[in-house]
Amino acid sequence: MSNHSFPRPDEPTPRQAREPVAGRCDACGEPALMRYPLLSEGGWYLVVKCQSCLHSQQREKWQRLGHVTLLTDALAC
Repeated sequence: MSNHSFPRPDEPTPRQAREPVAGRCDACGEPALMRYPLLSEGGWYLVVKCQSCLHSQQREKWQRLGHVTLLTDALAC
């Protein structure tokens, strides 16, 4: 049996880091744009969304397993 120690998180809920993006929302005009990974029915995407109205400014396909990178994904076919 291994001795792994996984301490309890300090925050009660997980939080996704969001990166601020310069510009204004096309829908509402607010300067509240953030970039972050998002899991939807089509898989993982990197999105730029307005934090006021949740309008998607940009949406591009990301890694198939999100934050998990498999060694086989890095190999050239």
